[in-house]
Amino acid sequence: MSKIRITKEFTFETGHALFGYDGKCRNVHGHSYHLSVTVIGTPISQEGHKKLGMVVDFGDLKAIVKEEIVDPFDHATVFNGTTPHVALARTLEKEGHKVILADYQPTSENMVIDFAERIKGRLPGHIQLHSIRLRETGTAYAEWHASDNP
Repeated sequence: MSKIRITKEFTFETGHALFGYDGKCRNVHGHSYHLSVTVIGTPISQEGHKKLGMVVDFGDLKAIVKEEIVDPFDHATVFNGTTPHVALARTLEKEGHKVILADYQPTSENMVIDFAERIKGRLPGHIQLHSIRLRETGTAYAEWHASDNP
């Protein structure tokens, strides 16, 4: 049977700041992120199976990505938790803001690596994560592909 790729797309709003960066992004700012998650697998062929013909139910994939990425990151501000931005993060948290302290510099490149790990750990065994695209702006995105990360 043929391998098929399916993609589900998501949007969420997230702020971040890049500690030590030499450009504008050192300041706290936000993006309307667009996330595309592509998985690959063989459509279920077992007669009588309620998901017959599907690689995975789009709703099941949506639930995984929503729990792992969209819900935690939407309307949060992400800081590198190993920098002095921790003090700013703690102040924001005290004021009731949603903050994520990551163990990495919150660039699109590092976020897509984090997202790949979160998603891979939740996928059913019969499918694999093929790729992720995280669009930060209308003209800029980072991609992760399984074939590049054996």
